[in-house]
Amino acid sequence: MNNEEQQSDVVKKYLNLFFNKHKLIIGCLLLALSVSFVIYLTTPKVYESTASIIYQQQKINPSKLSQNEEKRIDEMVNTVTQQVVSRTSLEKIIQEFNLYPEMREKVPIEDVIEQMRTQHIRIRVEKTKGNVFTVSYQGTEPRVVMRVTNALASKFIEENLRVREERATETSSYIQDELRMSKESLDKKDALMRDYKLKYYNEMPDQRQSNMERLNALHEQYQATQTNIHTLEQTRLLVSEQLASQRNRANSTGSAASTGGENNTLAAARLNLQGLMARYTPDHPAVKRAEGQVKQLEAEQQNNPTASNALRRTASAASADNSSFAVQLKEIELNLKTLREESEKILVQTKTYQGWIDTTPIREAEWVALTRDYNELRKYYDALLAQSLTAAAAESIEMRQKGSQFKLVDSAYLPEKPMQGNFLKIIMIAIGAGLAGGFGIALGLDIMDTSFKTIQELESFLKIPVTCALPLIVLEAERKQTKRKNIIWYCIFAAWLLLLVTGAVALWLRGSIII
Repeated sequence: MNNEEQQSDVVKKYLNLFFNKHKLIIGCLLLALSVSFVIYLTTPKVYESTASIIYQQQKINPSKLSQNEEKRIDEMVNTVTQQVVSRTSLEKIIQEFNLYPEMREKVPIEDVIEQMRTQHIRIRVEKTKGNVFTVSYQGTEPRVVMRVTNALASKFIEENLRVREERATETSSYIQDELRMSKESLDKKDALMRDYKLKYYNEMPDQRQSNMERLNALHEQYQATQTNIHTLEQTRLLVSEQLASQRNRANSTGSAASTGGENNTLAAARLNLQGLMARYTPDHPAVKRAEGQVKQLEAEQQNNPTASNALRRTASAASADNSSFAVQLKEIELNLKTLREESEKILVQTKTYQGWIDTTPIREAEWVALTRDYNELRKYYDALLAQSLTAAAAESIEMRQKGSQFKLVDSAYLPEKPMQGNFLKIIMIAIGAGLAGGFGIALGLDIMDTSFKTIQELESFLKIPVTCALPLIVLEAERKQTKRKNIIWYCIFAAWLLLLVTGAVALWLRGSIII
């Protein structure tokens, strides 16, 4: 026997098995349908309602006025969800809608809230719909489910506004406190630096260049003063010599009249002029006076009628010169005194500036140590000031509800079909289970039946070929009896099916079955 014949025999075998056991299979199917009706009617219907909420971006430029705009929607949803599903929030909703009355009588409220939070509330972010997420609630009463879902959605919107407002207020308050403390530290540092700079202003590093320039100027001024003092001292010496010479000439004027005193006086004046020209410039006052005296004596010598008149004039001029030299000597002394006092002052100033310059490195090191953390304090203060302005603006935005917020897109709908306890799904499962059960029982009975059903089974068992086989002879009475039994079974199955269909239609009309 080839494979095709074997496969054909196997198919015929199972077809015969189906036809022989079809009443058993139909009975299992009707029994499964009956059980499914009982299960559907006794199983509580679980309805689910969903509300859609969108996360709206800020209406005002977020890059400048919001410190939270970079957060993703799922982070925002998670933040607000913690508040919405908190014990306080869910307990208010349970009491408001009288949820789980039987369960609350048996278990603590904490267990009821935990079951509601973990099993009946679902919050999902729709990645394919942008900034939209959904809030769902499951329950046994459709209208209650819808109202609870809308309450949860409203709670999301309220909690988001409250959380953002509290966060903005707390952020602004925190930054203000930090700004105040930073300002106090910065003011103390500014006061220390100001006092230090006022105390050691001339010794600061930024004054070093000006101090050096002033010190150089004082050195030059001191050198010029010393030069002037030296010049005046030489002038004083010459004037003193001139004064002594004039006094000697005045004393010898009377004795010189008989021996040609006039010529001697003119020669002395010329000699005096030559000495002065060797020491001073032609513009010097002493040179000018000596020149005038020589010119006067020369003029008098030419026009002098008598020697006595010349002697008298010479004596008078000598007296005048003595008086002039005395006044000049006094002026020189006064100038010398003034220049020496000025020189002493210059020395004192030079020592002062030199001391400032010498202590500049010390002040520079102290200033660096004093201002080491000032720049960081200033940067931190400036950053806090900018954050304070940003936080104040963000708080104002939140107060006016112009910040990022949740908005209800689709409110919760009244669920018409339960998500658990679906009639068609239960019927389909019952049909599959009934057919599988019927075929399984029929196959099991066939396997347990040890009688020979085909010639091949007999030949395989006896190991000898079968030459002939007699067909089963059924009597007319047996045929009629079998027919009556089949009719009875078919009537029972029809009545059973009719009862199921009638009951299903009646329950559907009453609303107990939802298709």
